[in-house]
Amino acid sequence: MDLSFYSNFTNSLVAQEAQINTLQQQISTGLTVQTPDQNPAAYQTAALGTDQVSRLANDNTTQAAIQVQLGAANNAYSATGALLNNVQSIVEQALNGTSNSQNLNALAGQVQSAAQQLLAIGNTTAPNGTYLFGGSRGGLAPFQPDTTGNIAYFGDGAASQASIGETSTASTIANGTVFTGALQGDGIGSVTAAAANTGTGQIIPQGAVNAAAANAFQQSSAPITVSIGAGNTYTATQGGSTIASGSLTTASLTGTSLQLAGVDYNITGTPANGDSFTIAPARTQSAFALLKTIYTALSNAGGTPAQVAQTNQILNQGLAGIAQYQQSVTTAQAQNGVTLQAITATGAGNTNQSTEAQTSVTNATAVNTPAAIAALDQTMTALQAAMKTFGTVQGLSLFNYI
Repeated sequence: MDLSFYSNFTNSLVAQEAQINTLQQQISTGLTVQTPDQNPAAYQTAALGTDQVSRLANDNTTQAAIQVQLGAANNAYSATGALLNNVQSIVEQALNGTSNSQNLNALAGQVQSAAQQLLAIGNTTAPNGTYLFGGSRGGLAPFQPDTTGNIAYFGDGAASQASIGETSTASTIANGTVFTGALQGDGIGSVTAAAANTGTGQIIPQGAVNAAAANAFQQSSAPITVSIGAGNTYTATQGGSTIASGSLTTASLTGTSLQLAGVDYNITGTPANGDSFTIAPARTQSAFALLKTIYTALSNAGGTPAQVAQTNQILNQGLAGIAQYQQSVTTAQAQNGVTLQAITATGAGNTNQSTEAQTSVTNATAVNTPAAIAALDQTMTALQAAMKTFGTVQGLSLFNYI
């Protein structure tokens, strides 16, 4: 008897049962490809797409954490800006010429309170429990008194970038530069009056007139001394050499204008013979040191015309220093806002990319459920019919001779 009929029929049954198992598995899992051997190209496409979806999900998690950090920083910048504006108002009130020593001392108390508030802002903790402005040293309060009692920065200037998108990164930490990085005075020179001055003169910077010369002076280490001589004359020297001289104007409202190291200065009031002023290249001064200087000037203010001039010289320099930090805070807050906008835009892009990647995975591996169910029904029907036919044929007497 020829056994090929049995062999062919058995192979057909095995194939149909395998097809049924495959279709049932596809319908239950929703996938047509689960192993590389089933469809290498589709499997690779799905694997790459799944990896991309996972990366984008991680990026979105990082985005959320950075947004919380930046939100806290933005609040701190806003508080700092409001505090500096308040101190500016206090100094301007002190300079209006109507405050007596008692009032100035009261204003000094307000500045001291502002300094304490600024310290609290600088030591703000982020939502994750780290110090917001500590750089990479987030476990240590960044602003603390040093051995001399001055507020020192114990953080660092470290920067760290984290992925927030396929091709985008954002800073994950802040540092204390916004509280420590501004320059003294107008950012070019720092003017001080000699303690022995007996006149009422002051030297007030009006602005740079030669940026290159002003920058060169700020970068140098040679101060300028302006000395008042007999007959209302002045002489400016630097490094032992005279760089300017002339006569003081008698117009007290406008003062005497002189240009030194690329900056236009105004000598106001009535300086006395023998008085002198020093214009030193501006160096970095922390906001805490600036407020301490203003506090000291107000709390130690004297009542004589010469003492008032001394105090006002310091306060005018303090106003210029406040302006430096106001600009620093504004810049930091603007950069913070730009980063927040970039994160928002990247988040929207990530969502679109994730959707596209997931669609690619679905197209490569997802089963067409209605078609699979129809194929399963057809295969099971065919299998049942084949088995019924086989049973019928097997019962024929002629079948025994095949």
